[in-house]
Amino acid sequence: MTNIRAAIFDFDGTLVDSMYVWEKVDRDFLSERGIPVTAEYTDNVRSMFFETAAAYTKSEYKLPESVEEIMNIWLRMAHREYAENVKAKRYAVRYLRELKLRGIMLGMATSSNPYLLMPCLENNGMDGLFDCICYTSEVGMNKSNPDIYVYTAEKLGVRPEECVVFEDIIEGLDSAKSVGMKTVAVYDRSNDAYMEKIKTSADKFITDYSEILSENMK
Repeated sequence: MTNIRAAIFDFDGTLVDSMYVWEKVDRDFLSERGIPVTAEYTDNVRSMFFETAAAYTKSEYKLPESVEEIMNIWLRMAHREYAENVKAKRYAVRYLRELKLRGIMLGMATSSNPYLLMPCLENNGMDGLFDCICYTSEVGMNKSNPDIYVYTAEKLGVRPEECVVFEDIIEGLDSAKSVGMKTVAVYDRSNDAYMEKIKTSADKFITDYSEILSENMK
């Protein structure tokens, strides 16, 4: 990949093995209310940002809790896992540090929440590595729209075509490519059903960050 000045990373499923947390939260939250978790529900909320997912869940299942109450319940359920148990993907931290040494700026474009993200970054030695961290809630659009990637590039002071985006979901990969960004798909088991589409969409596909350590990205 040529003329790359910045790397923009998704967080959940891309830098950390955290998707099990939301599977557990979905399962526990809905089962406590006598509601089964369906593949359709999981597919619908997978690329939504937090408040949208809560609003969708309230509407879909006619829940008595407010959207804010649902979000707070989810956050409490997820926080301990993120702060104590969620681990970085193999070689991810080493790769981030290598990019920094090469002078590549690092951005994060995530649908996560700082309450969960920040202690997880610290616990995994990733705090302080990113030049900016941007949230989909700031642009009001999920990753089916490229706004979060464009916004992150603007924060980094680079053009979209000077960025490479690391993502694990097909929606993010397609959106980033639509504005001229290079893309690297990172394997996560939660996306096995979409793997052929992911491999076709991305400029590069990796199962492990060791595959791109020391790769020339100038």
